[in-house]
Order: sequence, then C-alpha cells, then structure tokens
Amino acid sequence: MTANVAVETIPEVPLWNDPAQDTGTRVSALIGAMTVEEKIAQLYGVWVGASDEGAEVAPHQHDMEDAVDLDALLPAGLGQLTRPFGTAPVDPALGALSLLRTQKRIMAANRFGIPALAHEECLAGFATWGATAYPVPLSWGATFDPGLIRRMAAAIGRDMRSVGVHQGLAPVLDVVRDARWGRVEETIGEDPYLVGSIGTAYVQGLRSAGVVATLKHFAGYSASRAGRNLAPVGMGPRERADIVLPPFEMAVREGGADSVMHAYTDTDGMPSAADEDLLTGLLRDTWGFDGTVVADYFGIAFLKTLHGVAGDWAEAAGAALRAGVDVELPTVKTFGAPLAEAVAAGRVPESLIDRALRRVLTQKARLGLLDAGWDPVPAALRGGGPDDPDALRGSVGLDTAENRELARAVAEEAVVLLANDGTLPLDRPRRIALIGPNAAEPTAVLGCYSFPQHVGVHHPGTPAGIDLPTLEDALRREFPGAEITVARGTGVDDGDVSGLAEAVGAARRADVVVAALGDRAGLFGRGTSGEGCDAESLALPGAQQYLLDALLDSGTPVVAVLLAGRPYALGRASEEAAALVQSFFPGAEGTTALAGVLSGRTNPSGRLPVSVPRGTGGQPATYLGARLAQAGDVSSIDPTPAFAFGHGLSYTSFDWEDLTVGRAETDTGGEFVLGLTVRNTGERHGTETVQLYLHDPVASVVQPVQRLIGYTRVPLAPGEARRLRVTVPADLASFTGRDGRRVVEPGELHLRLAASSSDVRLTATVTLTGAARHVDHRRRFHAHFVQEEAGRPEPEPHTAV
Repeated sequence: MTANVAVETIPEVPLWNDPAQDTGTRVSALIGAMTVEEKIAQLYGVWVGASDEGAEVAPHQHDMEDAVDLDALLPAGLGQLTRPFGTAPVDPALGALSLLRTQKRIMAANRFGIPALAHEECLAGFATWGATAYPVPLSWGATFDPGLIRRMAAAIGRDMRSVGVHQGLAPVLDVVRDARWGRVEETIGEDPYLVGSIGTAYVQGLRSAGVVATLKHFAGYSASRAGRNLAPVGMGPRERADIVLPPFEMAVREGGADSVMHAYTDTDGMPSAADEDLLTGLLRDTWGFDGTVVADYFGIAFLKTLHGVAGDWAEAAGAALRAGVDVELPTVKTFGAPLAEAVAAGRVPESLIDRALRRVLTQKARLGLLDAGWDPVPAALRGGGPDDPDALRGSVGLDTAENRELARAVAEEAVVLLANDGTLPLDRPRRIALIGPNAAEPTAVLGCYSFPQHVGVHHPGTPAGIDLPTLEDALRREFPGAEITVARGTGVDDGDVSGLAEAVGAARRADVVVAALGDRAGLFGRGTSGEGCDAESLALPGAQQYLLDALLDSGTPVVAVLLAGRPYALGRASEEAAALVQSFFPGAEGTTALAGVLSGRTNPSGRLPVSVPRGTGGQPATYLGARLAQAGDVSSIDPTPAFAFGHGLSYTSFDWEDLTVGRAETDTGGEFVLGLTVRNTGERHGTETVQLYLHDPVASVVQPVQRLIGYTRVPLAPGEARRLRVTVPADLASFTGRDGRRVVEPGELHLRLAASSSDVRLTATVTLTGAARHVDHRRRFHAHFVQEEAGRPEPEPHTAV
C-alpha cells in the first residue's frame, strides 16, 4: 500500500472548498490530500446527546458500543453525529446551540474544516423533545394521499434543518408480509404500489426542505419468518423483485433519494450488509443510485456477532465496504481502528475506502458543507444572540399551530370507518360510556419512534413536551352536552379483568359505548407494538377481546375505536358492533380527529393500508395472495379478511357508472385509456377513493389474483359527479418472468375499478398484443388519473364495455 502524503500547505481557498468548481473535481482533490486516517474518519458516526445547557454534545453510552473519546477522534475528522436531538430531552434552541458549538469544534479540530453530517429519526415527525408528533407511516398509507404526505414531510424537514440536522432516517419502505411483525406501524402498508407512491412523496417532501431522506430497510426486513424481528428471511427472487423492491425503485428513480439503509436480516443466508449483488450490483450498477448507503445501527458489527460471516471487526468492516456500505452507524466500532489496521496490513484495499469516501464527500458537497465560509449557525439561531443559553431557552418552537393543523389533516384522512349500522355519526348522545385502556391515556396516539415513547419513557420526570389530548379530552370537547363516564375495564396487555363489572355497569347506563382499545407502543418488549414487540397472534392484546365481548353483551350499542399499530382480529365485534373505527397511532391530533369522525364533523375518508383479519391465526396473509392462497375446500383455514385492503366507509354514498375504454387492444408497449363517472348520491360532502387493480388471468409464472396499480381521491359535494379518465400503461402489467427479467406479456387483462380489493365496481377486459417486452427500473410506474366535470366530452372516442 502506498501511503498518502499529508498536505503541508493548504491554499487560502482550496479547490475542494470552491463551489464554482465541479463537485467531482472538488471531491477528488480533497481525497488526494487526505491521509488514510482522515479518510476513514469520514465513514463513521458517533452517537451523541445535545446538552440542555447549550454546551457541546457528549458521547452517548449504549450497551452495544464501546466508550468514545471525542478528543482523540476529532483531529482526523468526523463523518456523522448520531441523534444529537433524539437521545435525551433537550430544549430545541439549546440543542441547536449545543450542535452549533460541536460543529465549530469538529471543524476547528480537523485540517480541512469539514463539519459532521447530523442525522435524526423522523418516522412520525422529528423525533426530538417538543416537536410535533405526526401520525405513523401506517396512517400515511391509510390516507391514500401522496400530496398530503409530501406536505407533511416538507414541514418535518424544515423543522429538522432549522436546528442544524441534515439527514432523516425515513421513510420505511418495507412492505407488510406478516402483521404479527412489531414494526408494522412503521410501514406504509401491505401493497408495494401504495408503499412506493406514498413513500416517494415523503422523500420528495423531506428533500424539498434540504434534508437527506434515507430509505429503509434495504431489503426484505419485513418478510422475516414468523413475524419475528431480525429473524432470517426466506423468500424467492420473484417475491423480492415484485413485492419488496418496487417501492425502493420508485423512491430512487422518482424521489431522488440520497441515502439507503441496509436491512439487518439475511435472505437465504446472505446478510444485506454484506450483499454486494444487492448494494452495488442492483442499487448502484443497475438502478444508478449515487447517494450513500448507511448501516442500520450496529449492523456491520452484526456480521460478526449475529450472522457469523466475519471472524473479527476488521473482516466485518471489509465485507460491508466491499458490499457497498459507506457509513457505519450509530457509532465507530468496525470502521475505526480495526479498519485502519486492516488497510495498513493489506487486508482491505484503500480503494474501497476511497470509493465510500467519494460518496460521503459528494453528499456533503451537495449539502454545502464543503463550501468556503459555510456557516454552521442554523436558521433557528440566526439573528438572536446564540451565545446566551438563558435567552435562547424556549425560543424555538417545533410544535407550531401550522404543524398541528397539518398533523390533524393527516390524522383525519387516515381514520378508517370499518363498519357502521347507522349509529355513527353520533347525534347529540345524552350519556356516553367511554371504556377501555386507551380512553384516558395520552400516549395512546403515539408510535414507538415518537420521542415520548422512544426516549421520553427513560426520563419519567420530564414532561412530554407537547400537548397530547386523550380521547376523553377530545370527546368532552366534541360533545359538551353529554354526560361522559369513563371506565378502564382492563389494561392494554395486563390481563386484569377486575374492572370489568364497573365497565359493563357504565355501558348499561349509557346511550352508546365508545370502546377505546388497541396498543401501547414501545421498544423490545416494552409495548404491544413497535420494534421488537412482535405478536404471537393477531388477537387483541391482554384481555381486551374479553372486555369487548362483555360490552357487546351489555345491550348498549358499541362503537369500537382502535388506536393501534397493527390490524387485529375483532371476533364477534366484526359483525355485532354498532360501528368500528380504525386509527393507526394517529399522532398528537389523533383524538381530535377521531372525535370529529364520531360526531360527524368530519366525514371519514381513510382506506385500509393493511387487511383486517377475521381470525387470529392463519398468518402471514395479505391480499396479494395467488389463487392457492385463497379460501378453498382443501384447507380448514379460511384466510379471507374481515375487512379487505383498501376498504373504508363514508357518511355519504357514491355511484360508479358509464365505464368506457378507448381501445380494448394495444401492444405490449402501449397503453389503455379508461373512463368512468363517480357521483355523490348522498346528502353531504365526501371523498371517494377510486382504486385500480390488475388481474392477469394467464401468465407464465404464478401471479397474485390482483394487485393495486393506481388510485385517486375524488372529493365530491352532494349530487356532484366527476368524470375520470385513467391512462394505464402496459408497463404496469409487468412482472418477473421465468428468466428472472421483468416482462410485459401479451394476453388478456382485467382492469378492475374498485372501492377496495374486495369491492370491484367496474371491470374493463383488455388485451395486450404483439411480442413479450422486457422492461426494467425505468418502466412507467403509474396509471394517470385526470378528473373532469361530468359530461365533458372525452378527448378520444370510447367504446362502452
């Protein structure tokens, strides 16, 4: 190995600091001036916590990491700062000051003045004390509204960037394969098109605020066996190509994602962190991704400790670098001294260091961090005496009225009305019995990556930092004239039924029962939903089903409200409850949104991003099953869900009519144009979600019975009608063929326009002609919907089906 020669004299404005120069030229010049130790220093992060006094950050000690000596590390530089805001409760202004002072220290300590890139979690909002808690990603999916999620992500990104954060570890693009998996709440749903379209919108929103979006977990994490976190993944190449990978393809190509995080899991014996075919061959060489690949926390060390494919830390580091991992997170373990020693010994080529470094420095250059005169003072501290902590405390607000309004909009659109016998909306009830473990629990609306549930639980003396109205609070505001009696009945998962008699008594004295059931988010067994909180079955946790059945027996109409991180089988309630309302951890404004749906102030428009099972077992089962996955006489298990993917009711009604098809035949490179009219036939404003599914009757390999290929929300006033024109590219019929390549085959297709995967309203039978055509990641991903006033002429002749 030839050692680099340290630069003796640095020009007044070095080439790498000149933004007028080409980025590649700047980065090459900087790499050429760095020592091996300085190069490696840019490839790892250090887990730190900001100071609530505004002092420099302090290294965070985790039971899976060694102590870090910043004084020893910083002369060589530092690539990333891990979660300065998301490690302990800290006033946002003082956290920004702490980060600012640390950046100045980092820049002053290394020869090139390179700052660190700071990253944070943002799965349900900026995961820091005092920031708005938005609905979890499963609620994003329930909105079927990419535009709204793009706006939400932009708001989250602006808050992060305002205090000095550059990168967000979101979105999760894992497609649900087994609802028992604890991290279902972090996903967007069980359909790859829904996950990809909503996830891409989130990426676009975050990037619009100047924040790097990180796609995770690449790839297949959610398909772990038996729904167990970090269990092996057993899937074939077609399931991976057609279910798991499309959301990442879409977010890379259309979202312009700047970073990808590898998955913890191994697939067929190959850990993602060491999978060169995945991280380099597919992601970079085929898809053209040019951002950074970052390690999931401790994921490189896991190559030694969990996967057993590396004998020591240096071998783990070399395997990850060779595969295409660029940055070790959350802290330095394998990419520090072990990697430097391996390079010196010739065990790891310096060219792998340079390859990763080029990507890291290119990203920093794009963020402006290499520019001469880059100002580390974040926007939140500009113009306001950044050296006075007392004056700064309380001066930065991350839970603004605008944020809350946006959080409420997402929560409202995400509420799914599963069933309703006419009891909802409630018409000025005189006596309400609010019963259940989530009736008066402020954190019942929060997912496991919200700050109060993720970090705040370790600081019990610290307030949540944001207003979290309970469902009781919201109902008392929504129904000021009602007498509301509250009874817990049982806990979320404690199995305690000592409060059952009180709950049933309250139910019998009421006009209506609102049963507040569901989950408690947590980590690694501290909750019923969340990372490491996997479920053995899809029965409601604890004694909640027992409570629900007792309430059904009370004789009073029961409206069950689910505040949960996954779908649950509801037993008798699926048929006997007066109404069922599903909300997936809807965030700080969630109870207000739910109260509005119960009262009718808000007309529900959410749609299920995951199926709700009829039985507690029979998993895994999603709507994307092939014919053999459907109910039949050959098995005693019926996997048919109680409520199907895409299902959701409204307080108004809609008619779908006048289906037309422009051309019933086109070649495998063409497109079809459909037309239909949707009319609001009810008495109030409402939003219908038109979903487009593809059924391929005959294909060269087994296909799902149907799969979502497009959707649009159609808001309509009473009596109003809209004519929809839908352009459907033949590319949407593609799948992975027998030779492993994605193909569009000739033959008959059924294009199903539906209100859910089980509620098909109109079907167009069309035919693809000509030769089979191969496509790749550059294929068209979307059906294009255009809404016009009903009765307006179509732009081309149509033949009625």
